[in-house]
Parts: sequence; C-alpha cells; structure tokens
Amino acid sequence: MTGSDLPPPSEVFAELFATVQAAGLFEDSKTFADAEPRRDPAAILRDWRVRPPSGPDGIRGFVAANFTLPVPPPATPPDNLPLVEHIVSLWPSLTREAETPKVGSTLIPLPYRHVVPGGRFRELYYWDSYFTMLGLARSGRQDLIEEMIAGFGSLIDRFGRVPNGTRTYYLSRSHPPVFYLMAALSKDRSIDGRRQRLDWMIAEHRFWMQGADGLAPGGTHRRVVRLSDGALLNRYWDDRPSPRDESWREDIELAARVPDRLAQDVWRDLRAAAESGWDFSSRWLGDRRTLETIRTTRLLPVDLNALLHGLEATIADEAEGLGEKDVARYFAAAAATRHAAMETHLWNDVCGFYADYDLDVGEVSDQPTAAMAFPLFAGMASPRRAERTATALAAMVAPGGLLTTLEVTEQQWDAPNGWAPLQWIAVAGLERYGLDSLAGRIADRWVSVVQAEYSATGRLIEKYDVRRGGVGHGGEYATETGFGWTNGVTLEMIRRMPGGDALPKPQDEAPRQAS
Repeated sequence: MTGSDLPPPSEVFAELFATVQAAGLFEDSKTFADAEPRRDPAAILRDWRVRPPSGPDGIRGFVAANFTLPVPPPATPPDNLPLVEHIVSLWPSLTREAETPKVGSTLIPLPYRHVVPGGRFRELYYWDSYFTMLGLARSGRQDLIEEMIAGFGSLIDRFGRVPNGTRTYYLSRSHPPVFYLMAALSKDRSIDGRRQRLDWMIAEHRFWMQGADGLAPGGTHRRVVRLSDGALLNRYWDDRPSPRDESWREDIELAARVPDRLAQDVWRDLRAAAESGWDFSSRWLGDRRTLETIRTTRLLPVDLNALLHGLEATIADEAEGLGEKDVARYFAAAAATRHAAMETHLWNDVCGFYADYDLDVGEVSDQPTAAMAFPLFAGMASPRRAERTATALAAMVAPGGLLTTLEVTEQQWDAPNGWAPLQWIAVAGLERYGLDSLAGRIADRWVSVVQAEYSATGRLIEKYDVRRGGVGHGGEYATETGFGWTNGVTLEMIRRMPGGDALPKPQDEAPRQAS
C-alpha cells in the first residue's frame, strides 16, 4: 500500500469538498476533513454533481444527510486527584484500540493500541508520541510503548515513512524524525526485535534523503539541499503544493493575500511548516511577523538536522552491535559529515547559539529560538559551544519555563508560549553537558506552570503562557486539553526530581497482538 492508494478527501470529493470548506460551516476546518461518508463516496459525489445544493442551508443539509461528523470529546469534570495520579489516570481515555475505519474514512488504520494527544487530535501523531511515551514509561506502561513502536513501524512498512498523523491528508508529509528515540525506549532486546527496529530506522532515513545522490552543489530536491561547498543538509517539505485539507479555507484565503507569489508555493511553505511541528512560528516568516511572508522551504532547520544526525548515529551504533559492519561504517560517516556541515553552517558564532541556515541570504539566522537546544540534545556540540548555547537559552527562560521564541506574534509557536517537547529537549540537552542548574530551573518552572493551571482548572493543556501563566495563545484553533505530550513530559520531569522515584507506578498490561 502506498500513499497514492489513500487519497485525501480533497481528491476523493473534489469540488464538493472545496465548496463545503469554503462555506465555513464549521468553526474548525478539520471537522469536515475528518467526517465519515455514510455511503459510497463516488455515489455521494455523483449526487452532488447531478443536483448541487445552493446556499449554506442547502450545503449543510447535504453534509448532514451524507456524512457523519466527528463528535467533540465530552468535557470531564475535575477529579481532584494529585497531578501525577491525574496524569496516570488519563492514559486509558487517550488510548485507542486497533482500528478498522469505515469505507471512505480519512483515518489510517493501525494494528496496535496507541495514545492520541486529545481534543481535536483524535488520531496518532508522529513527534507528539515520543514525548507522550516518556510519560508512559514513567507510568509503567511498557506494554503501550512496545505497541506504539510496532504501530509506527507498520506505517514505515506501508508508506516508507511516518506520516504527520494517521489521516490520509497527512500522508504527503512527515514530522520531526524521532522514531529512533522511540525505538530506544523498547525493552525488547532480542536480535529479531533489534534488527526490525534497525530496518525501520534505515527506511525512514531513506525517505528523508531521497534525491541526495548526485545532487549538485547549489541543488535542492524535496527534503535535501546541497550547499555550494558541497555540504548536504535537510529541510522540511511537503509533497503536495495545495491547501491543507484540515485548513482548506484558511490556506486559500492566505494565498489570495499574497498576489506576488504562486499560490502553490505559499501552500507548500505552509505544509512544510506543518511537517516541522512548529505550525506556525516567526521562525519561518520573512518578516518574523506575518504569515503571508512564510518561507519554510528556504531554511535549513537546526532541529531537523540535529535529529537526523541522531538517527544516523543511532543506526551506526545499532548496526555495529548487530555485526553489520558496512552499514555501521556508512552511517557513521553520514553522521560525521552532517556534524561537520552543521558546525560550519548552523552555528552563529557572533550570537553564540545554533540556528537555521537561510538559503536566500546565504548565512545562519540571528534569531534565537528554543530549537538551539537540539544539538545539545543530540550530543553534537563541543563543551564550549554547549556553554554558549546555554547562556542564550537562559535568556529565554520565563517564569513558567522556556519560551519558544522571543517574538510576540499571533502564531502559537512564539512568545509568550511554551511547549512541553521543547522544555524536554532543552532539559535533557543541558543535562547531557552537565549544565544541571539551568536544566533544573527550566524543569521546575515548567512543572510549576502546569501544576498551577491544573490546580485552577483540573486540566492539562497543549501549550502554556510561560510569562503570565495559564493557557497559551494564538494558532489556528483553540488550545486543546488532554494532552499527550504535556502529560508525558511533565510526568518525566516530576519523576526526575528529588523523591520522584518514590511516586507510585501502575503495573504493565500484557501487550496485545495485532488484529
């Protein structure tokens, strides 16, 4: 099965889909993208074409007659449990069984149980899941970890990559490549298990490096870029230059406000930012302010390349341990080459931190962002550069944790927001270099902002305002509750604090077989 076997709803329903999304019937454009047809999609489209409804009421009636819309999760009253116990109690409500979607559904089936983020995010998401799995490990839920690793492996087997999420409209892009970090959480140390995970990691690397062979200096191809000096680095991309199905109307309206650019280029950059996980941020914007200036594909992101270095180094180590010497040598060389390229092109010596490389300007960015912590997390930095980066990170620490950027915009991956995954990357990266004081400060402040909001409302949320406390701001949708990666990272940080190991853990359930 390939991605082409599972077309997105914008292709399946063509002008029907575009009309419904343009009508703005739903507050969240993802609602109709996730709707399930009540009968054969071809028959629905045929009826639409024979007698297309007119006006909002007619369109709404047609949708109601032919589609089942997703039901928002019910609001749950506070359970008044201590924070740790509350997080552990959430795993069952966020766990989904192996699925068999209805014909025409956009949901991609998975053969194993898995944990979803929560709220509007009703399906499995790629990089979210690693941070969720940290909390599963601390909750004694190794059973779910093993099944989720197998589930992600099944996606690589089917599609040659891990999609952004398990919806057909996510198949044209991936997410920050963290599968190797998930694989490291497995306790299956059998030779067969290790070889299987190694094969999956190699397949994912192949996806990210497609087109690299023979790429001339100055050339670009999908997710790979070769600089004029021959250095090979990666960027975020998306294989569809069209509006996102889950944000169709918004993307069309944005492109219309940028008449001096091809709409498909605007849409590609929006989609590439979605692949980055930072959707959206001043980091991707030409003026660092407005979404109309988005230019994601013209940047070589420091976090992406640090993760790919980690993937290459992990493949080399695993291959060496399994006796696959040629594979080990190849990937060790790839990791060393990427390391050298990053130290040359993704380090800003004037500012003293790692940053993205701007292809149009031909130099590294001077914008400080939390992404500077990724080379520390990957263990790539020299001690001196790690210390200088830590100084820059310290300037981004607010009362509730690490800011995403210092820019205040309407985008959710900017100040004053803080996000669980970036807190963890920074804390783990700093600890790797013995910079424990700053790591502890970030962890303590993050736990405090999460605890304060939980004490006030009984909920955990997707993002926080780390300057003033409470709910984070901005973005294309309301801040969601649940919430997978907040739960995972917060629990991991609490358990690493003094006395954390004494906190109770539930017992594993037995892993289940694929259905």
